[in-house]
Amino acid sequence: MNGAEALIRTAVASGVEVCFANPGTTEMHLVAALDAAPGMRAVLALFEGVVTGAADGYARMAGKPALTITHLGPGFANGIANLHNARRANSPVVNVIGDQATWHLAADAPLTSDIESLAKPVSVWVRKVKTAAEVGPGVAEAIAASQRAPGGVATLIVPSDCAWGEAPGPAKPVGVEGPAAVRGESIERVARTLRSGEPALILLGGTALSRRGLLAAARITAKSGARAMLITFPARVERGAGVPAYTKFPYFPEQGVELLGSVRHLVLAGAIEPVAFFGYPNVPSRLTPAGCQISVLATPEQDAVGALEALAEALGAGRNEGELAARADLAPATGKLTPETLGRTLAALLPENAIVVDESATSGAQFFALSSGAAPHSHLGLTGGAIGQGLPNAVGAAIACPDRRVISLQADGSGMYTLQALWTAARESLDLKTIVCANRMYRILKVELARADITHPGPAARALTDLGSPNLDWVSLARGMGVPGERAETAEALAAAIGRAFAERGPYLVEAVL
Repeated sequence: MNGAEALIRTAVASGVEVCFANPGTTEMHLVAALDAAPGMRAVLALFEGVVTGAADGYARMAGKPALTITHLGPGFANGIANLHNARRANSPVVNVIGDQATWHLAADAPLTSDIESLAKPVSVWVRKVKTAAEVGPGVAEAIAASQRAPGGVATLIVPSDCAWGEAPGPAKPVGVEGPAAVRGESIERVARTLRSGEPALILLGGTALSRRGLLAAARITAKSGARAMLITFPARVERGAGVPAYTKFPYFPEQGVELLGSVRHLVLAGAIEPVAFFGYPNVPSRLTPAGCQISVLATPEQDAVGALEALAEALGAGRNEGELAARADLAPATGKLTPETLGRTLAALLPENAIVVDESATSGAQFFALSSGAAPHSHLGLTGGAIGQGLPNAVGAAIACPDRRVISLQADGSGMYTLQALWTAARESLDLKTIVCANRMYRILKVELARADITHPGPAARALTDLGSPNLDWVSLARGMGVPGERAETAEALAAAIGRAFAERGPYLVEAVL
């Protein structure tokens, strides 16, 4: 048995079932090992950003890691942006990166690079093996490291001679303990804070955004009078009828400062203190004012769900207390296609138990607000701000949950970063429906120009925020990758197109021209 086969057999024994890959010469023995060691599904992507983004989406829905295989430092570098998002999402992902043979590194061949320095900023664990015997134990430790609370990216670098060299066999899986419980005195301290009756906001993140966590938060707010909100960019949150309809903490820092100005106590449950997304003149980085006391109920590394349930009990909240979203009587919109009519139409037609992967940017806020009373669904968001996450995340989610319909609500500009994901969706026959919000501009940049008091941008600035001349033809782009689709220019046409997309299984794309 060589090192590559030991790696795959160890990964399968550790519960890893999927490998997203864009391999090269130094990974050929890993590619061959996928046949020699059964039990691992191999999924090819045409760009490494799709590989890593799909592994992130898979992890968010499966709750466990997939492997990625990328080619040396340059191949891995192509996938770093979506690993940045995975890091912010606390997604368990295990990267396997091929490297030059150990004895060939000194030759400084053209593709040789410092892979470890590339991997460290996006990884919670990095190791480079030196012998074939280290490969199996190395991947076992990487898989365990990726799953230690709160989860993260683990990277194993495998020189090609370690992959083809003789190995003693697969390694045993490494056990992983669950998240640490929050101590009783911490629960009681927060309970005393909420009993004070002073204005309080509970900021929910991480595992607190599961159904159990949200229901516990609803009990707490009903009993204490505190308010609860979601973090601005949740990795995954359960939404729709039957769960609390919490809003997100504001994106723009001025709004966050204003909101917290009336709050005496900020309680963090699986969340971290809110900060401004960017630095702006005369706007603080940390948004919590001096008069607002921060209390940590649970860190991202701790059991936030258990802490919320314990806090509800400490407050004497009844099991069925708390307001849940009722099923809204939504109907598809009519007339001009706008972010509001698009959001209303999708919310009205959303199927039960869907997964919505949302990288709609400025076009999607209306959908999030309107979908609180839609059919129950999981909502996946852009966690790290590195655009190009949406389509790959949707591919990964569809592979993790083949029995659930996946809907990618995708902005056109960011969709162009990783549109190769459509080819993988077609190749794997995924039940993935993509709705492209085609406003044919980088609208957020136009917003930021105005915020910077650039009210009359010149022709060069306008050109760098415009996606026209020529317009992107998403229907043709999708068709070229094997995905059927159509264009909708009115709300009625969008509703009809979504109906046709939902009528059959398989990938489908609707270009919604806003």
